[in-house]
Amino acid sequence: MRDKIMNRWSTYEPFYVAFNGYKVADIVITSHALSRWTERVETEQGGIEHICSFLWDKMKNDKIQPYYANEKDVYLIDEDLVMVAEFVEMKEETDIAGNPLHKMIVVTFLGRVSQDIQLRDLKAYYSWLRHSRRMTLVKHGRKRK
Repeated sequence: MRDKIMNRWSTYEPFYVAFNGYKVADIVITSHALSRWTERVETEQGGIEHICSFLWDKMKNDKIQPYYANEKDVYLIDEDLVMVAEFVEMKEETDIAGNPLHKMIVVTFLGRVSQDIQLRDLKAYYSWLRHSRRMTLVKHGRKRK
């Protein structure tokens, strides 16, 4: 998304959005996030351009909030869509004051809370997933012996 040409003249400062203590200047969508978007969020509207413009708009309007107060990797968009993202400092990119700019890497979209009630408590959901996978592995281990 960062490589789009800007049509403004005399732009000295790189474009960024202040978000959750980071200065986000670029958004990267992983292939996993792209597939989850089409599966769980919107089947008609997909593509990296659409997702990035959606996220830029939500960040500019303060519509993205951390899911948990202490953790900085799971976010809630419009109090409904759950997203997992990481932030990486960009090399050789700073604002005018010399502060580093960041790249937001969208790892995945977990889905909408309004559609999947299990997403209301992520910690319980993940512990349930781990337990169910562990039990599946144990069952398969018993069959092989």
